[in-house]
Amino acid sequence: MTYQGHVENGTVVLDDGMNLPNGVIVTVCLVDFLQDDESDDESGPSLYERLAPAIGTAKGLPPDASRNVDHYLYGAPKA
Repeated sequence: MTYQGHVENGTVVLDDGMNLPNGVIVTVCLVDFLQDDESDDESGPSLYERLAPAIGTAKGLPPDASRNVDHYLYGAPKA
């Protein structure tokens, strides 16, 4: 289930008066966290640059792992 809300004084408040039971586990995913004066352009490192330290670190994978990732993770038929 997905609910909309906003942060008010450091607390997440759900919109439309939605109340969840105390103790329920939730995950908060930021949808629009950029400020108006910031832009989502080429100002930071690229995805390649951020992931470069992990490139080539996986060992023992089958040679077709990238093509058949769904097969190896979820048992889907091989491509």
